[in-house]
Amino acid sequence: MNQKKAGAILAVNHLSIGFHQKGDIHKVVNNVSFRLQEGEILGIVGESGSGKTMTALAVMGLLSKAANILGGSILFGNQDLLKLSIEELRKLKGKQEAMIFQEPMTSLNPVMTIGSQVEEMLLLHESELNAEQRIKRVLSALSEAGLTDVENLYHKYPHQLSGGMRQRVMIAMAMICKPKLLIADEPTTALDVTIQAQILSLVQSLSEEYGTSVLLISHDLGVIQKICSRAIVMQNGEIVEEGLVSDLFINPEKEYTKSLIAAKTGLLKKSKKNIPEEVARTENDRPELNADKSGYILEVQNLKVYYEEKGKKLFEKRIKKQIVNNVSFYINSGEILGIVGESGSGKSTLAKAVVGLIESKTGEIHLKEAKPQMVFQDPYSSLNPAKKVGWILEEPLKLANSKNPKERKEKVSKVLREVGLDENYADRYLSEMSGGQRQRVAIGAALIQNSKFIVLDEPVSALDVTVQAQILELLKKLQKEYNLSYLFISHDLNVIYQMCDRVCVMYQGELVETASVENLFHNPKHPYSKKLLDAVL
Repeated sequence: MNQKKAGAILAVNHLSIGFHQKGDIHKVVNNVSFRLQEGEILGIVGESGSGKTMTALAVMGLLSKAANILGGSILFGNQDLLKLSIEELRKLKGKQEAMIFQEPMTSLNPVMTIGSQVEEMLLLHESELNAEQRIKRVLSALSEAGLTDVENLYHKYPHQLSGGMRQRVMIAMAMICKPKLLIADEPTTALDVTIQAQILSLVQSLSEEYGTSVLLISHDLGVIQKICSRAIVMQNGEIVEEGLVSDLFINPEKEYTKSLIAAKTGLLKKSKKNIPEEVARTENDRPELNADKSGYILEVQNLKVYYEEKGKKLFEKRIKKQIVNNVSFYINSGEILGIVGESGSGKSTLAKAVVGLIESKTGEIHLKEAKPQMVFQDPYSSLNPAKKVGWILEEPLKLANSKNPKERKEKVSKVLREVGLDENYADRYLSEMSGGQRQRVAIGAALIQNSKFIVLDEPVSALDVTVQAQILELLKKLQKEYNLSYLFISHDLNVIYQMCDRVCVMYQGELVETASVENLFHNPKHPYSKKLLDAVL
């Protein structure tokens, strides 16, 4: 049973992983076994916290020190990865096996340029290339990952890119050495619908051209079905079902697999005319729009936002580049305004400008909320990974002069329950949680101070379909109960339709269309709006 089958490049045998918790071991992966054949694309699907990412991190030798391998083996070729030294593992990473991470900010170096970081893979593993050849390979890899203006991008830093652009840089970095094993952990989570298909096609062509084996981890059944030949379904750290994709998603045997498929089919279909009644907000659900803006909580007029970049040459003056161009909009009290557009369109930059995180801007921002909050796309960019969840949630209350420790603890417990986490998560570090769980902590951190205006930048992009619905329902419930106003940014038109009253469409830094959700989805005016709707998976 523990011997690697012929043709299998990766064999995971009886793998168990756990964390110490109050004197006990909490298992997050329990007796997992599977095989990945040479040139195969194998999918692992399951809800957040099912053990998908923990299994992948174990294969890459990237588990945190808090994680304990309780048993099993991981055979890559003829080597048991669990028995290799740190130096031996380092030689494999990048050249023989590579990983596309779910959250780029955990792996990109904030003080190195994009070009230098991608090129570093070639310096480590293909030292025979000269400088000109390396740069050419880097630019080609960035282009293949769906990025544009790559010569300029080469000199930028991670913070100057949108979340989706950073994700594509990670893909370029992982693919540049054409590894034998590629682990893709939610590779399209942060990407808009027009780029998703391009990235999946790229992964598939890499596998076919170079014989690369791919372990594709996703909570999106559409992604798994698109390029995987086989799939594994995980729940609570265990494999509950596996088989050919053609069989598994048509005739599933287990109730859990059936529930995942049912949750997926409840989302907006490719045709904008086929919006399921059970998930759509109807005209009666949405508040009447206040066209005279008399009740606005936010009004933005002629906003232009810039980033300053260093010149490419020594002593060259800093270059000011405009990201948001002459944008005007408003949000009424109690309204949810959506902003949709491709990665790099300026959505996140606009959001940061609204809450005061960017100084290089012109125009007017009138905000009637004294303490606006923001939920960022990547929890690692906004939460302190060195602190436990309880500290992260309690600290804003301390800063707000909440002097009663008991009340603070009770508020933290309440917020954890509201975002779907057990109170015991207060004692965990972010590294001990799945990406979806960390995203829920970020939402809790924004909600805990009872702000009336919250900017939500891709708040459910890391969550599986069943948890997405729970979080969206929570956000809607809180919005109605406390008359909250949301600026809701997403590349996911399914989510925009369910949540928003009005929608602004952004393209290349400009608002090209603003309309009620129903008007936009059923009668889009701008060609780019039509393109986005036609690309819905």
